[in-house]
Formats: sequence, C-alpha cells, structure tokens
Amino acid sequence: METFGRLDMAYNNAGIQIPPSDAADEHAERFDRVNAINLRGVWACMKHELRHMRAQGSGAIVNCSSLGGLVGLPGRASYHASKHGVIGLTTSAALEYAPRGIRVNAVCPGTIDTPMVSDMIAKGELDRAEAEANPPINRLGTADEIAQAVLWLCSPGAGFVVGVALPVDGGYVAR
Repeated sequence: METFGRLDMAYNNAGIQIPPSDAADEHAERFDRVNAINLRGVWACMKHELRHMRAQGSGAIVNCSSLGGLVGLPGRASYHASKHGVIGLTTSAALEYAPRGIRVNAVCPGTIDTPMVSDMIAKGELDRAEAEANPPINRLGTADEIAQAVLWLCSPGAGFVVGVALPVDGGYVAR
C-alpha cells in the first residue's frame, strides 16, 4: 500500500503438514498448530487485504487450500480439516464481497514438488512413487503450475469466477 497506493490481488499460501496420525490418537496441540497456520493464517491475511480492497471497491484474492480440502484421506484428519476450513472461509467471503467488486477464490493443489513434500518423502510420511501414480497425469505438480492458476484467477480473464475451489491436481478428484 505504501509503494503502490492500492492492493489489486493477493495470494494467501499458508500451510504446514503434520505426520499422519490416527484421528483418535491425534494430539490437540498438533491439531491446534496445523489449524493456526493453515486456516487462521489465511484468515488473518485475507482480513487485512479485504479492508484495503473494500475501500477501493475492487480486488482479487486467491487462498491456498489443498486437494485435502476437497477429499479426505486416512491419517490426515487434522490437515484436511484445516484445508476444508479454507474453502469454507473462501466461499463465505466470496459471497459477501462479490457485490463489492472483490473476487475471492481458492486453489486446491494436489501433491506438488516442493520442499515440504520432499521433507515428507525423506521422513517416510509419503511414498514418492505412490504420489506420482495417484493422479491420472502420473506425476507431481510444480510450483509454477500453481502460480499460473493463481495468476489466472487474479486476472480479468477470470472476471466471472467467484467462490470456486479450483483443483490443480493432475486429475486426482476427476477420478
């Protein structure tokens, strides 16, 4: 705001993964930590972005959910709850702010070749071959592919797109 005097677009990408755990055995502290970052982090960013966009009467926000915001998987209840929450936050804000000229959407990445995923593979929390075989495209996604989806959602080309949770997952949820 200090440099440009306005905020036209924002991407809220807050997320950590925790080791898989049986839902009945998950520690409350781990549940709270993953939700504090993945859900509250996105909420905190969006809250301040919306204030600026509301004053100027325009803007586009894209929140990062996850494939885990669209489906459930055993051992991932806490993480998936946080990412489902991001979608709920996104759709509610989208309905509230669309009449004010502000579009809010979410991207839902599948397994993306990032340092977080590499760390999960190294710790044995994720099998790379299985992760590559899960989506019909038979590979991990790239950060650039997510960036392109975010840029499109922020662009005038997506001017009529409001409140979507866009899977960018190599076809995983299409199966």
